[in-house]
Amino acid sequence: MDSVIDRAFAAALYGDGDDGLDTGASLLAADPEADAELRRRGEEYLHRAWRHGWQPADVVRLVRRDLDDPHVRLAADLIRAETARYAHLPPRWPAQLADLDANTGPGSDPRDRFTRATVHLQLYRLLLRLPPIEPAGPPPGDTVPGPVHGEPRTLTRIRALLAKAEATGYPEEAEALTAKAQELMARHSLDEALLAARTHAKDVPTACRIGVDAPYETAKAILLDAVAAANHCRAVWNEAYGFSTVVGFDADLESVELLHTSLLVQGTAAMTRAEAGQRAAGRKRTKTFRQSFLMAYAHRIGGRLAEAGEHAVREAAAEEAGESRDAAALLPVLATRDVAVTDHTERMFPETTTTRVRGVTDAEGWHHGTAAADRAHVAPRDRGPALP
Repeated sequence: MDSVIDRAFAAALYGDGDDGLDTGASLLAADPEADAELRRRGEEYLHRAWRHGWQPADVVRLVRRDLDDPHVRLAADLIRAETARYAHLPPRWPAQLADLDANTGPGSDPRDRFTRATVHLQLYRLLLRLPPIEPAGPPPGDTVPGPVHGEPRTLTRIRALLAKAEATGYPEEAEALTAKAQELMARHSLDEALLAARTHAKDVPTACRIGVDAPYETAKAILLDAVAAANHCRAVWNEAYGFSTVVGFDADLESVELLHTSLLVQGTAAMTRAEAGQRAAGRKRTKTFRQSFLMAYAHRIGGRLAEAGEHAVREAAAEEAGESRDAAALLPVLATRDVAVTDHTERMFPETTTTRVRGVTDAEGWHHGTAAADRAHVAPRDRGPALP
């Protein structure tokens, strides 16, 4: 004989429409003894999601996009409980769980049993329908703990520079700070590449996922694509689920995450200031202005970042020439790593497409976005982001 849980799930999760959801919630609300099993099933769905390539940040992002705050709090609670059972977590998971604690504050959850059961079932319906995706690292339970290292001093300096760039109200200062941060990132990447080559370390590309949230997600994805390319990585955008997968070596992935986040903050602040000036002049096309602004900002970023990276490569090559008989020792190392990143990306995503960018209709928005990108040291990629 089927249990209450089984009958509730059959009605709510495997049926269509709200009638089945109401039936399932009613069954659960009438049986308090089913509560423990209801929670256990939720953790089971999360375990299944991890095995299908999903990570905590991915799940929370999707729940926040498609459902409401009570569902987000429930998902966060279940994720904390489910991940607590593992002795070791994959490398990027502890940071995602820390963000979960920071960004999922207390709130008023439903008090009556019917509403609470409905929230559970709506969340579980979303979790049950998550398809397998390309894994960006091992799932929990398959992780072998490695040596624990502190953050390199260079990354600490980069974080400080970008924090200052985000906080300053002076565009010229933000420009100088961001450019210096990108130079440090490029040099840090080169140092890591040379160290790996000299020590014959088994350094291989990995991947991480970065959220690309609405609105104006196409512009944000192009911005991320440009930042990734400037830092020897590849980005593939999954538009349906609101994230890009970035493939590269660990040091470069860290740089991409830091810089992309900072440039979004700087770009949004610059857009808000420019938009206020447009409204003061009597213009009301806010949406088209914002879209054009961010597209121009994203379009302009790659070249600026690439210039800083090329400058760092030239300087590093000059230093290598002074220290080694082989003046061109650096370039084969970089070429080998670029090939490794490309091969890893193609294995993860054997079929990708590119998008045609549309919707840039506001000349003033484009002009202001380009100017803001110049101040933040950012530029062009003629194609749209890659899609799986």
